[in-house]
Amino acid sequence: MKNKNVIVTLTVIISLLCLYFLSFTFIAQRKQNEAVKFATEKDGTVNLEKKQEFLDSIYDKPVYNLFGIKYTYKEVKENELALGLDLQGGMHVTLEVSPVEILKGLAGTNAKDPKFQEALKIAGERYKGGKDDYTALFFEAYKEIAPDKKLSDIFANSANSGRITYKSSDSEVKKVINTEVDDAIDRSFEILRNRIDKFGVIQPNIQRIQGTGRIQVELPGVENPQRVRNLLQGAASLEFLEVYHMPEVIPYLNQINDYLLLKEKDAKAHKASEKTPTSEAAKNLLTDGDSTATAKSDTSVEADTTAKADTTQKASAIYSLLRSGYSLRYEVKDTAKINRIFSDPKVQAMIPSNMRFVWEQKPYRDEQGGNTLELVPVKKSRTGKAGLTGEVITDARADVSSNAKSYEISMSMNPEGAKKWRNITREASSDPKNKRRVAIVLDDYVISAPVVQVEIPNGQSSITGDFTIEEARDLASKLKAGKLPAPVRIAEETIVGPSLGKEAIDSGLNSMLAGMIIVILFMVLYYSNAGLVADIALLFNLLFIVGVMANLGAVLTLPGIAGILLSIALAVDANVLINERVKEDLNEGKNLETALNSGYRNAFSAIIDSNVTTLIKGFVLLYFGTSLILGFAVTLIIGIFCSLFTSVLITRVIFNMRKKGEWSFSNKFSKNLFKTTTFDFIGKRKLYYTISGLIIVAGIISVSIKGFNLGVDFKGGRTFIVQFEKPVSTEDVKQNLHDAFGTSPEVKTYGSNNKLKITTSYLVDDDSDEAPIKAEQTLNDGLSKISDNKATVLSASKIGPTIADDIKTSAILSLVVAIVLMFLYILIRFKKWQFAFGTVVSLFHVVLVVIALFSILDGIVPFSLEIDQTFVAAILTVIGYSINDSVVVFDRIREFLSVHRGDKAQSQVINNALNDTLSRTIITGMSTIFVIIILFIFGGESIKGFSFAMLIGVLIGTYSSLCIGSPILVDFASWEDKKEPAKEASHVS
Repeated sequence: MKNKNVIVTLTVIISLLCLYFLSFTFIAQRKQNEAVKFATEKDGTVNLEKKQEFLDSIYDKPVYNLFGIKYTYKEVKENELALGLDLQGGMHVTLEVSPVEILKGLAGTNAKDPKFQEALKIAGERYKGGKDDYTALFFEAYKEIAPDKKLSDIFANSANSGRITYKSSDSEVKKVINTEVDDAIDRSFEILRNRIDKFGVIQPNIQRIQGTGRIQVELPGVENPQRVRNLLQGAASLEFLEVYHMPEVIPYLNQINDYLLLKEKDAKAHKASEKTPTSEAAKNLLTDGDSTATAKSDTSVEADTTAKADTTQKASAIYSLLRSGYSLRYEVKDTAKINRIFSDPKVQAMIPSNMRFVWEQKPYRDEQGGNTLELVPVKKSRTGKAGLTGEVITDARADVSSNAKSYEISMSMNPEGAKKWRNITREASSDPKNKRRVAIVLDDYVISAPVVQVEIPNGQSSITGDFTIEEARDLASKLKAGKLPAPVRIAEETIVGPSLGKEAIDSGLNSMLAGMIIVILFMVLYYSNAGLVADIALLFNLLFIVGVMANLGAVLTLPGIAGILLSIALAVDANVLINERVKEDLNEGKNLETALNSGYRNAFSAIIDSNVTTLIKGFVLLYFGTSLILGFAVTLIIGIFCSLFTSVLITRVIFNMRKKGEWSFSNKFSKNLFKTTTFDFIGKRKLYYTISGLIIVAGIISVSIKGFNLGVDFKGGRTFIVQFEKPVSTEDVKQNLHDAFGTSPEVKTYGSNNKLKITTSYLVDDDSDEAPIKAEQTLNDGLSKISDNKATVLSASKIGPTIADDIKTSAILSLVVAIVLMFLYILIRFKKWQFAFGTVVSLFHVVLVVIALFSILDGIVPFSLEIDQTFVAAILTVIGYSINDSVVVFDRIREFLSVHRGDKAQSQVINNALNDTLSRTIITGMSTIFVIIILFIFGGESIKGFSFAMLIGVLIGTYSSLCIGSPILVDFASWEDKKEPAKEASHVS
């Protein structure tokens, strides 16, 4: 084999890289276990605060040394293989930025105009129909209501001066409004990202869904959903606060220090505190420092820190942890300790009512190499409110600074804000030798603290500093956050409890392990030691998939595990194709080397075609899928590329490493299995058409009577997974909840008779903060009526009607796009429309039969058969499998037609081809079905419907390619192809 050394080298390199990336996961897990051990109390409970304290203490410290390169715990966590919410619990939220309030804000006093209000109402009703662009709907509605009016009549006001005038055309107004709406969404995204970064969740995921006003947030491991709701939906708070000089703050810090030392002494820890040296930074802060020093902030401003204090006193944590001699700067890992100090009620009592301590937002790496944050002392009014807030800002933008070497932020205020800003800046700059800073505080974090150089009389300000263009734009965006209200509402919400997450991990790992074991044993049993080669390739395949996911930062979900198992099945298919080809050549008497060369060459075309069509389906899922489906699509796509490398190249190298005669491609029972089959697939095609037609008709009747069992994904609603201590009747639960909700919910068993899935439309249109709490409280009230059987809510989710409509639209689009793309690929590859048409008929047949069986069997089988996102993923996967099967079968038909053209009838040639490839079809189908059965048994209740759809889909897909798609080639063949071969004429010599 050519390039053998290259493949071996590449395999070794990729394997080592995968092990390297996976090593971070092992280290992170080890540290998590150490934290749990540290925080475990004598009674066996885990103290979450102590656990977090342990993790905080190592957050910025090296915990992993690999070949001299040291990685901190933070870096280890950033590089580990992330688990999805379904595997570790947490919260998934889709937020919609409300354009209504933005339009009202832009309209100003004209927002009370009756026609404006009516247009908003009409746009809101149409928006619920599933359309995304609310502003376009508003423009359309306003034109219908007020055809003689211009948009400028509403939006031309002082707040929009310079951008919209009474002479502005509708198109110009639309452009300004659309820009403002987009900017508001971007600002909301930035604010949410900053809030989440400070929330303390490692590996959060926040992304803007392009083309919509939606933002998707995933917070693994959170255990306080209401805190998250408040965090995400709270209005942005932008304040301008004067900063105290350090000499004004030191007396209070000394009091706090004395109190902390006394507290340590009372706790019999005074001896330990005496050993704590006063840091150099603390000495500088406490001693005479008559020089003016730079107070490090993101604008590198100056502050006078002249102060005197007694340096003989011992230092508590508030001084000993200091990293700067001129400001209250601490390492990030120490901020939790400082927060605990300032949260002490007695410490709070020592701080004046007009003084407040606020952390800066952006860490700064100091000269000692530590990531540090400044605790900024700011001045507030006696009422606790800021003298100036963000509502007064009319514009903020990034500009090139006057020296043209960096960027600055230009900020404009309305007349009311300009007046207050003048007073603040006059007071801050009144002492030429001791100018003050003004902190710009967003959501309780200082985003900038520039020195005020002069009084600013007109509200036009410039914030200068060593900004990059990105930093300047970000700061401008944050300043504009207070300009217009852009509230967000929760359109979709899923809460997965840690117990359900642990159950998902166990079931997922069990299914993967069991699936691998069965496939490995089956391959060896059927193909002897050649099957062992395929198994080695499978193990490399699994290592590569997981390693690549860790490298890319992909998230492993339960459907992702399903994707891994199915990619393993695809890898098995490739090896089956190769082994069957080699076995055929060996049975014809060819030597092993010739058989191997011929087998790989002949199988390669079918392998490429089948994997490309599956890739098409994977990318369609990736583009149209959301949430858990994305996890399935990502792992499937990665798995396809990995399986191509391992199944084709690695196995070829292994075969070449041993003597040719030592390889066997069958055992005694499998050597001639399926060799002499003579099934008449073509001759019995009318019977197959009839059977399939009856199932589809029965499905249509079932759907017309029962309708589709739509999941919450497609109809909207709230879903709760509830576990009871004892088995419970679904009818009893349904009746009790009907009384509580006022309408009958849908109640189904969820894996066992003491676990239920409850779906209701109760308060689904209520976007208030109180709605989720009220819904769960109402649920608990109803469940409490079931005597002597405690219920625990394991997970909760909510999908609004708009999201549900969008999911339905994307599901239909994904099906149509996948089928069209696959049709075009087959048409190009096989160059005959009959092959492409046969494939499409086969695909539609599979889809219709699966849907029909889902409807017929719903309510009969002891698990839920909902039509939801996972069902769509299953259908697309089945389509991919079916087309994969069809491609392999059609590839053999094309080969037979080219060899036997003219000497046999087409129907006979096709029938022979189907029987010839039957071994591969059944072996691949069996290995795939083994995997899916394991997934169905061990994969967990959340993907039971998915795996069942896959199971019947693979069975129907195999049947369809043999009994439906292939006979179509005969029925739609041209007259020339249908002709019987001419008999040889008799003659006399």
